[in-house]
Amino acid sequence: MAETQIEWTDATWNPVAGCSIVSAGCTNCYAMEMARRLHAMDVAKYKGLTRRSGKRTVWNGIVREDADALAIPFSWKKPRKIFVNSMSDLFHERVGDGFVQKVWDVMRATPHHHYQILTKRPERMDLLLRSKIPDVLPNVWLGTSVENEDVIGRVDYLRHVPAAIRFISFEPLIGSVGAVDLRNIDWAIVGGESGRSARPIREEWIDEIYEQCTLHGAAFFFKQWGAWGKDNKRRSKKANGREYRGTHWDQMPKAAVGA
Repeated sequence: MAETQIEWTDATWNPVAGCSIVSAGCTNCYAMEMARRLHAMDVAKYKGLTRRSGKRTVWNGIVREDADALAIPFSWKKPRKIFVNSMSDLFHERVGDGFVQKVWDVMRATPHHHYQILTKRPERMDLLLRSKIPDVLPNVWLGTSVENEDVIGRVDYLRHVPAAIRFISFEPLIGSVGAVDLRNIDWAIVGGESGRSARPIREEWIDEIYEQCTLHGAAFFFKQWGAWGKDNKRRSKKANGREYRGTHWDQMPKAAVGA
């Protein structure tokens, strides 16, 4: 996978495939269904990564390191913002420390790209970066996903991770995160959930994050309302659009302007 429709990045790069569910934000993960489709298309990398649970496709916990994929960023000569592991989590417990280091080697050797790494396991990210990967690369952005107040503790791990840019994806935003502390956080992405089983988003939940971004100087990016609009009515993602407070919010971290 390379080109993508994800609004805040230019391309995806998946040196790891497969994952497992860790919190409520994983319930309707698009990557599970995508992995099932790729399996059906005989893409070897995604064979046997999911199972059926009732009418749903879910991860079965198998995680696959793809050494061949490590060469891909070298073939992209034009600078890109690259979302690392849109189909997995680089800091999954079944990804070896040595393989994470190899991914870092690639990012170090391709400084013309900006890499965006998003994890639901920031505690392992923090541990590895402090013990195995001591250098802070200026072209690597480190982030965590926070879907509601139940997992707000992830922000504290992220805040202390050695990184040039730290960001949070509040997507799918399925509950209030309260007055989330965004000190030392550079960027916040906010979005509702899409798909047939999408859970609703509330404008007041977005307001909480927007106000904290304003307070702490974090860039604010509103990705989508998803399947539920600000009037709490269900529509298509396209019909609901991306407008919040009368405009589109596409802010990027200051250190990455022009990336």
